[in-house]
Amino acid sequence: MAEEEPCAVDVTLRVIGGRWKVLILQDLFTGTRRFSEIRRTVHGITQKMLAQQLREMERHGIVDRLVYAEVPPKVEYSLTPLGKSLWPVLMAMHKWGLEQLAATGNPVSITPETGPEDVDIPGS
Repeated sequence: MAEEEPCAVDVTLRVIGGRWKVLILQDLFTGTRRFSEIRRTVHGITQKMLAQQLREMERHGIVDRLVYAEVPPKVEYSLTPLGKSLWPVLMAMHKWGLEQLAATGNPVSITPETGPEDVDIPGS
């Protein structure tokens, strides 16, 4: 029996799916962050879950982890070029969400957390 080809959408969802990854990516699009900075920005995430999500994203090649040889250890996280390539995907999701909110009559406002629709791609 022939093996089915993987679905491209399924691959994308495995890399960025779930409750936390998109929020972590949103923070990392603003620049390199330390673990504690990400944890403060991504409200509600536990330390254990953040560590797990960052490890998965590192394994998928979208996040870099840089450990400095100092005491106490300093660890920084940043997006790889592959991770930065997700920007249009996230902006398409953002735009769709705004349209869905408007279609259902929910008030839509642009906040510093969501940003305007015409945001420039960071690092470009």
